[in-house]
Amino acid sequence: MEYALVALLLPLAALSGWWIGRRKTRTAGDSGGQGLSSDYFAGLNFLLNEQPDKAIDVFIKMLEVNSDTVETYLALGNLFRRRGESDRAIRIHQNLIARPTLNKEQRTQALFELGKDYMRAGFLGRAENIFQELVDDKNHRVPALKNLLDIYQQERDWNKAMAAARKLESVSSQKMNVEIAQYCCELAELFMKDGDYKGAMKLLKRALGHDKNCARASLLIGHIEKRNGNYKAALRALRQVEQQDASYLSVALEPMVECHQALGKIDEMAEYLNYVLRQYDGLTPVVELSEVTRLQKDEKAAADQIMQSLRAKPTVNGLNQLLKLILINADGEVREKLSMIRDITSRLVEDRPVYRCKNCGFRGKKLHWQCPTCRHWCTVKPILSDEKDK
Repeated sequence: MEYALVALLLPLAALSGWWIGRRKTRTAGDSGGQGLSSDYFAGLNFLLNEQPDKAIDVFIKMLEVNSDTVETYLALGNLFRRRGESDRAIRIHQNLIARPTLNKEQRTQALFELGKDYMRAGFLGRAENIFQELVDDKNHRVPALKNLLDIYQQERDWNKAMAAARKLESVSSQKMNVEIAQYCCELAELFMKDGDYKGAMKLLKRALGHDKNCARASLLIGHIEKRNGNYKAALRALRQVEQQDASYLSVALEPMVECHQALGKIDEMAEYLNYVLRQYDGLTPVVELSEVTRLQKDEKAAADQIMQSLRAKPTVNGLNQLLKLILINADGEVREKLSMIRDITSRLVEDRPVYRCKNCGFRGKKLHWQCPTCRHWCTVKPILSDEKDK
């Protein structure tokens, strides 16, 4: 980064020398007075001695903003922003905007860069005002809307995010149906926290209208219907997850078991889990099937199912589940020792991430529908059992 800064200062120093030389051209009667100021040589000395920060301050004070230098100023401001020196970037871009010599296009570009400076510095309100102004400029409309969308997502203002996404979709070829569906789900969860399940259901149906493959909406609908005692409706919603995005199926299995148990149809759940195991990988279906088998009063068969899975793919989580089943009938000294082992395996399981972003590799124990690192939607997926122990 320091190399890039020095490389950028070389043309800046040359421009400074050219401009000062032009302004201080000697007349024919001069007797050899210096054409370049002491400030210029001081700046050049800083540059040659690898003190670019001090050189910058000198050259900026000396150099006049005009059509020949504005691109250098913009590049310098952007470099500061990438280095994390937002205060310097802001000063440079504010200085550009204040100059009457800039044409409309140059001023608009400087304004756009200032908006990005404010975002980097965390001044989201100031950045929002700038990008709202730039939405009316045809050359900056799309990037301004994308930055507004980023701001609204950071502020969790989902209504504004939806409005910006719709506008972005209308002025560009970018499809925003997946994002809009997620904004509806975010709002639905807020409604659910407030106890407004009817309002949440309306939003979730809107989400599916925007994106029929929104597994999150189906999971939330299943949760609401199960809470309301509508177990059949909950199961219809939860079974949609397999067709929408099978990678989230493991999240749906536990509430499905609870719904079948409430309906007294646990045998149907066992059939479904056997089907899932034939189609998909992962430990979760095995664990849920063993739980269903235990509920059917066949604890030995439940333990055998986990054991069979462990033989094929040994995992700490699988061992932990097996110990849980064995402890049900264990007693005395054996129970005490097994309990101690399970405490260890439980701590090992707790320390392991459960979800991973397919885009950036972020790992965590909580399901984030928007990755906290790369901010992509629906890229954080449950980790398969064979991935978890690597």
